[in-house]
Amino acid sequence: MPIEPDNLDSSSNAKSKGGSGSGTDSGGGWMDTLRTIVYAVAIALVIRTFAYEPFNIPSGSMIPTLLVGDYLFVSKYSYGYSRHSFPFSLAPISGRVFASEPERGDVAVFKLPSDNRTDYIKRIVGLPGDRIQLRKGLLYINGTRVPRKPIAGFEVTTSFGQIRRVPQYVETLPGGKKHLIIEEQGDFGALDETREFTVPAGHFFALGDNRDNSADSRVLSQVGFVPVENLVGRAEFLFFSTDGSARFWEIWKWPFAIRYGRLFDSIE
Repeated sequence: MPIEPDNLDSSSNAKSKGGSGSGTDSGGGWMDTLRTIVYAVAIALVIRTFAYEPFNIPSGSMIPTLLVGDYLFVSKYSYGYSRHSFPFSLAPISGRVFASEPERGDVAVFKLPSDNRTDYIKRIVGLPGDRIQLRKGLLYINGTRVPRKPIAGFEVTTSFGQIRRVPQYVETLPGGKKHLIIEEQGDFGALDETREFTVPAGHFFALGDNRDNSADSRVLSQVGFVPVENLVGRAEFLFFSTDGSARFWEIWKWPFAIRYGRLFDSIE
């Protein structure tokens, strides 16, 4: 940081008078360091609150779009700001400021409605007033089946460490946005058959791309409809990704654990 003229003058005068100046120099050094730390923390908080916040992916509910070990940036300005945009949700804000609604297909981070301390990341598929239903694994929006096209299967690792290939599809939402989904249990998962949900005003319906392994808006007791106030931001791009094969202290393994092909990928 730039040296302030007053500090420089004070230090020079102390030495010219024959004193050691050690007390003044030491105090000034500590103050400069403390000031730098305070500035850095303040800048980081401003960026985290108003621009971009980093998150990491701990579970597989958004496979294949997001993998366990992905690190991503979420744009805080995309949907405006609510009290949940600020640390610990302490800001005295009602509703949203500079509000903008998510588009269908956005991958969004939101505070869990049943526990505002927990962040979830899912894909927004239902807008206010929409009717959402799954029938035999197929997504219906307002009574119309959402088309999906099968492509090459996706490899997942089971809880027993086995690798198996599961069905993968390109799903095309109303409006034309395409994204990938997988069905670990085919079209016979516990959440592949639901009643019809009507999204209330001021709320959204969110699904995981790993349709058979995602607690999302289909589970009303845990997630349910997402209030607009609970939106944190839109997932934008990955800045790091690791396959988890290297422990923190295994520095020599780090280069081999990084998924280089995912670095700086945009999130669609």
